[in-house]
Amino acid sequence: MDHYSICLLLGVLVTLLAVTSIVNILRKRTALGIDAALIETLRSRVRSWWLLFGMLVGAFLCGHITTVILFALISFWALREYITLTPTRPADHLTLVLVFFLCTPFQFCLVAINPEWFLKVFNIAPYLVFSIFVPVYVFLLLPAGIAISGDSKQFLERVAKIQVGLLICVYSLSFAPALLTMNVSAPPSKEHQTVTEAIPPDLEKMAADAIQGGNGFSVTADSLRKETAVPLQPFRGEALRLLFFFVLIVQAGDVFQYLWSQPAVSRHVIAPAINSSRTWEGVLGGAATTSVLSIALWWVTPFPYWWQTAFLGFTVSIMGFAGSLTMSAIKRDRGVKDYGSLIEGHNGILDRIDSMCFAAPVFYHLVWFFLHT
Repeated sequence: MDHYSICLLLGVLVTLLAVTSIVNILRKRTALGIDAALIETLRSRVRSWWLLFGMLVGAFLCGHITTVILFALISFWALREYITLTPTRPADHLTLVLVFFLCTPFQFCLVAINPEWFLKVFNIAPYLVFSIFVPVYVFLLLPAGIAISGDSKQFLERVAKIQVGLLICVYSLSFAPALLTMNVSAPPSKEHQTVTEAIPPDLEKMAADAIQGGNGFSVTADSLRKETAVPLQPFRGEALRLLFFFVLIVQAGDVFQYLWSQPAVSRHVIAPAINSSRTWEGVLGGAATTSVLSIALWWVTPFPYWWQTAFLGFTVSIMGFAGSLTMSAIKRDRGVKDYGSLIEGHNGILDRIDSMCFAAPVFYHLVWFFLHT
């Protein structure tokens, strides 16, 4: 990792230590009159952040492949939690085995492939492969596989349940580690600035002699300098920071929306029957605050303009809200409070990454648009 990445990780570490200390102090001082439920919610979130931060740092230090494997395991567990809440019939078991042990690993294998190798061997952009494998091939073959089982009872519901789980838990989440294989280009003020090789004095003289000799060549020192300009390759840390930046603003967006949705500042609940704590003030206030945080973290991103990070922060926060509300609707439909009991306070992986699943594809495409147009 380069010094930008190290500074980012140290900054997050210091912030987590500070927030942990503040929450513990507030938890002990009940005389301040702060809602105990609010403190406990923040405390549980901080604990889950420590776990997520530790896993990400470990994966980053071990390399790109390890990071993809980490997200693949998270995806596998999230899909398991989802399927557990959406009962299937015995005829679906073979299809589910293929989904868990073939489709999910293969999707993340496509994400992990080196783009240069893929282009060299197949002459096709790897993005086109991992972006269409699930929504095209798997979605077409999955209902056919269930139909082969011969059980037509609630066929449409069974197919839709599995497809929604694949879309959210596997396909959408795979766009997060896919950031590591994206061709990230830093702005002119950062590492990848174009450098010019030194031109020997005799090369300057050769160019002048060629022009004076009238031998038909049109050579100038400037043209030689232009031809020998070599663009530096972007540091691998650029992609790592971009992924960390994404995870950071997603988690921050959730917290900001929760804080802005407190009764003291919010009154207009969006969908009381699904999530009574989500308000319009909370969503818009959280998105605006996330934009401010994104601007403050502009220096760790490869974007040349600050407004791009602000737009990304706002959009990621809105998409995170969409994911949280959607997954809450599924839980209400199934009559449960949480998806599982893996992480204390959030009770399941899917409860913790629902915002990330919805935000990852949008973030990926916006990054590609900003850096390649």
